[in-house]
Amino acid sequence: MVEIEFENPHYEVCECCGNTTVKLTRFVYENDEAFAIYYIHFTKKHNDKHVLGLISLGEWGTDEIPKCRVSFLFRLWFNNGNFNVSIIDGEESPWQSEILGKILSREEALQHPWVTDVFHITDHIVIEDSEVIKYLTNKD
Repeated sequence: MVEIEFENPHYEVCECCGNTTVKLTRFVYENDEAFAIYYIHFTKKHNDKHVLGLISLGEWGTDEIPKCRVSFLFRLWFNNGNFNVSIIDGEESPWQSEILGKILSREEALQHPWVTDVFHITDHIVIEDSEVIKYLTNKD
């Protein structure tokens, strides 16, 4: 069973347009064990209404950074009544930290056995993460 721990959003001013950028940090547990972390950011009132996110998987229960930890960059958007997700190339990631493990290219990510876990988590995001849901489905 997957559970998400929701941290309070952080707000910044977008350098390109002056609108509010929202940054989210979420901790994911599976069967009460640390399983993943995800980050999401989006800027309110941007013309291209999507969220950019990164999910990092691979032994989150210790202070050490395991060699197996990897991250998947993705884009979420809402169109014609449906949420959509796309894995994108890790080179586009605004998140850069050793703690995240290797940020995979799109090709690596789509071939990785944990990509099914990524899609499982994104399914939970569009059902449970009210900040993301509200942003993507709001007509403003």
